[in-house]
Amino acid sequence: MGTFAFKLPDIGEGVVEGEVVEWMVSVGDSVKEDDPILSVMTDKATVEIPAPCDGTVSKIIGEAGDILPVGVVCIEFDVDGDGNASASDEAPVKEEVESKPDPVPEPVATPEPAPQPVAAPVSVAGPAVERAPGTKPLASPAVRQRARSAGVDLYHVAGSGPAGRITHADLDVHLSGGASRASSSMPIGGSARVTKTGTEDIKVIGLRRKIADSMMASYSTIAHFSYFEEVDVTELEALRQHLNATRPEGAPKLTYLPFIMLALVKGLGQRPECNALYDDEAGVVTRHEGVHLGIATQTDRGLYVPVVKHVEAMDIWAAAAEMGRVTQATRDGKAGADDLSGSTFTITSLGRMGGLGATPIINKPEVGILGVHNAKDRAVVIEGRVEVRRIMNLSSSWDHRVVDGHDGASLVQLLKSMLEHPATIFM
Repeated sequence: MGTFAFKLPDIGEGVVEGEVVEWMVSVGDSVKEDDPILSVMTDKATVEIPAPCDGTVSKIIGEAGDILPVGVVCIEFDVDGDGNASASDEAPVKEEVESKPDPVPEPVATPEPAPQPVAAPVSVAGPAVERAPGTKPLASPAVRQRARSAGVDLYHVAGSGPAGRITHADLDVHLSGGASRASSSMPIGGSARVTKTGTEDIKVIGLRRKIADSMMASYSTIAHFSYFEEVDVTELEALRQHLNATRPEGAPKLTYLPFIMLALVKGLGQRPECNALYDDEAGVVTRHEGVHLGIATQTDRGLYVPVVKHVEAMDIWAAAAEMGRVTQATRDGKAGADDLSGSTFTITSLGRMGGLGATPIINKPEVGILGVHNAKDRAVVIEGRVEVRRIMNLSSSWDHRVVDGHDGASLVQLLKSMLEHPATIFM
């Protein structure tokens, strides 16, 4: 019997460290080669690290939220044979693992494990499962999200996967084995009122911490100014409906965003200072000819910004199709690092939530961002008469260090003109 000390591997693309997102094994677990053992988030993406050998986990180094340098021993196995004890001799001890925030990256697409609540929820209860105190139930982020939605504490769910990992099938069995507990006391003519005193501590790690760091870096270093405008999209709505009714077979259904994307291509061509990245440390603004639009996308794991690249080379159908591809891949947790980097300007849309206005935070190092609100029918005065028109509000924010107010406002006015006269988008 020997010891196999496994070092965090070189994940590539210049990555020198990674944040522990989730351990999928515990000390004492038996694993087979290529079984997933660890989920690590880097500046580019999140990857699952497989077991390098068959063996039994004897030591784990680093907890969720810790930063592990590439090359540090992160886990040890008891294995048949001699193992590789020399690797353990070179390994830094656990105290050397950093727990400080890492450099701010762009948001990346990766599932994030849900923290365990301090107080177990009272909810659906299947067959009782006893776990040793402090033992964390193993489950994928998708299973954890589903359990939270169903009000199930995974601590009480039996797992049939490797090392007791809880699967969707295990959750199905649990859900079918019991029913919600209701209060036995019910006041006359109404529902029971229960005093709630529980709290929940959620450690800010993984994607949530990266979002927090990125937003703080943007807001604290960029001199934001915002600009708002109303746009009459009545004619655009008529064109959108016509194109959807006559769209080619297999073509995506058009929303307003593909039209806005193509209008931005023309507008940014006239205002190139807005299609730029600002390296404030070097004091250099890099203007881009290509238009790579980030599309802020909300998922059940957090906010991501997938990128539609070279929109200037696309027609309306290609822009809609590529936007649909990258946003859906992001929601499914399948977007790659290339899909989530390289934007030169970002669009954020609140969709059906609407709102009258917002002050979107710039996706650093970009210098501008456009917020799109939902379109509503409103009464509008036109040449002294009242008409019902479809109105959309636009919000924008700009980096006032390098974009003058006139320039940011001019771009929004260009967009307004094209969206109100949509034929000009295609001229």
